[in-house]
Amino acid sequence: MGNKNNKTNVMRVLDQKKIPYEAHFYEPDGTLTGVEIANMLGEDPNRVFKTLVTVSASKTNYVFVVPVEKELNLKKAAAAVGEKNIEMIKAKELLPLTGYIHGGCSPIGMKKVFKTIVDESVNNGSEIMFSGGKVGCQVHMKVEDMAKAFDYTSADIV
Repeated sequence: MGNKNNKTNVMRVLDQKKIPYEAHFYEPDGTLTGVEIANMLGEDPNRVFKTLVTVSASKTNYVFVVPVEKELNLKKAAAAVGEKNIEMIKAKELLPLTGYIHGGCSPIGMKKVFKTIVDESVNNGSEIMFSGGKVGCQVHMKVEDMAKAFDYTSADIV
């Protein structure tokens, strides 16, 4: 188990904005898939989301948040942000761009604010779980509180 006194940037942002959440810590293991993490934490994989960072042909970065058991559809994602095409950024670009490492990327608390699209399936439930800002930490919160935590729109992107 992680050190619960060890607040991540995500938790600090949520605390600052007085948004209720629950932090879940687990033994970090880079080989675990999002679905395995969801199962390990006893969560429905449809309610556990991963944060993906992309770049467009115009060199604009976008953030997409999708259920862990689904894949981002790059065509739908590009259409959602009005771009001809987008691609995933290279792993080595993630940390300097967002402040997060692969597997610990969260839509909350990035170095810069990027246009963020959350898959519309987020609206199928009242709660969501996503990275708490480091490998081995997830935050669980109400969907209705997400808009207070970060600016996003929802679209069909999987």
